[in-house]
Amino acid sequence: MSNPAGVPVRRRTVRRFLPPQHGAWAMLLVPWLAGVLDAGFHWAHLSLLGAWLTGYLLSYYVLQAVKTRRLSRFRPQLLLYGPSTAALSLLVVSTRPQLLAYAPAYALLLAVNVFYAWRRRERALLNDLTSVMQSCLMVFVAATVAGVGIGQVATAFAAVLLYFTGTVLYVKTMIRERGNASYYRASVIYHVLALGAAAFLGIPIAAVFVLLLIRAAVLPRYRLTPGHVGIIEMIASVLVLITAVAAR
Repeated sequence: MSNPAGVPVRRRTVRRFLPPQHGAWAMLLVPWLAGVLDAGFHWAHLSLLGAWLTGYLLSYYVLQAVKTRRLSRFRPQLLLYGPSTAALSLLVVSTRPQLLAYAPAYALLLAVNVFYAWRRRERALLNDLTSVMQSCLMVFVAATVAGVGIGQVATAFAAVLLYFTGTVLYVKTMIRERGNASYYRASVIYHVLALGAAAFLGIPIAAVFVLLLIRAAVLPRYRLTPGHVGIIEMIASVLVLITAVAAR
């Protein structure tokens, strides 16, 4: 017979090793899927996905350690995700050594994250946009793993970059910056400009960005829960992914 008292313990263990950032998973998976579907699947994409996910988990707890100045508090997570990330990364790089060309870009972007974590300002707009760029570069990384030029996935990269950049602004107007007129104007203006850029990527993508503009302009007027905001963004990310890949 199972012990009901053990359920909370298991939940605490899971929460200890998984960040409470539900929106991050879409920002991790959509660029990887866009790159894989657009460039064509290669078996090394599975190792890449493993390295990508464990790398995110490792970076999250590294940044938490930097923010709190308490390395010992996060040692179990670092000891779990550090070796896993290293092993999976080596497997991918051994297949495609060209991937090392992305290392300087990721190192620079991660340095920005570390800076903001040290300052305890990880919610700063520039830090969020830095994380968006890290995620969207995965489209190019997946293309390199597949052995195709990044030009083949340029449309998918542009679409997901436009989308996730806008999402940063929009979500702030819905949660942390609710009622902030400056953020609202910035979000709407950005989505107007993004729609103009999306028009050059194809009619289906532009149609999705029309919907994204409407949601950025209208939904901040309503008091939606974070859960509702997340569901809407899940649907939006799927639409962006489908149209971005179809536009190739």
